[in-house]
Amino acid sequence: MPNRSRSVAGRVAIVTGAASGMGRATARLLAAEGAKVAVTDLDLASCAGVAAECGDDARPYALDVADPDAIKSVVAQIAKDFGGIDILVNNAGVSSFSPLDAGDEYDEIWSRALAVMLTAHQRMVRAALPHLRKSDAARIVNIASTEGLGATPGDTPYVAAKTGVTGLTRGLAVDLGPDGITVNCICPGPIRTAMTDAVPDEHKTIFAKRRTALRRYGEPEEVAQMTLSLVLPAASYITGAVIPVDGGLMARNA
Repeated sequence: MPNRSRSVAGRVAIVTGAASGMGRATARLLAAEGAKVAVTDLDLASCAGVAAECGDDARPYALDVADPDAIKSVVAQIAKDFGGIDILVNNAGVSSFSPLDAGDEYDEIWSRALAVMLTAHQRMVRAALPHLRKSDAARIVNIASTEGLGATPGDTPYVAAKTGVTGLTRGLAVDLGPDGITVNCICPGPIRTAMTDAVPDEHKTIFAKRRTALRRYGEPEEVAQMTLSLVLPAASYITGAVIPVDGGLMARNA
């Protein structure tokens, strides 16, 4: 059997939505493991702060993933700056709760949810693809949600987008398999991020004890660890997988 490396040292990784939460944790972990990291998000100053945390081999880039022209130009610049692309982590997301009878507001939230959390994923992949094809261990990880495996009331735009990500992941895995590019999907459950900051701690505790096997919320770093596992050169025969990182939420019936 060939020796499969368990190191990402020297690999070039793009992380979207990297200014906070799971994206920030992922960027920091990849950098700590020796990867060169492109830290991307809407606000350049916030990206610069995270890049500084990551060290000398990280660079910040302002990127609105809902803007197709921005995706093309920023990905091209990243490839030029780092000399290639080996890893793409599609993490950017937005909160998208909206009741069905919210009128025009619902349509706006729906459009934004799909633009940021589904359409942007395939655009990022397509922009990075010429560079990924040159890598000897190209890896794509899409961050979905357990909302892509079930549903919470009033959350249909988010549920639709995240469910789409699971299907997109499988389709990309099949299309890119002949190129040796793996494509996998992580479905985080209840995680302590900016999206859940508005939930009071006591409500988090009640929910976690009632719904998860581990009876607690997860931390962004725990999702980042799964991402790291999937982007290792050694993870060469895992593709098309949809993996919950949810403390056992999807496993527990009562």
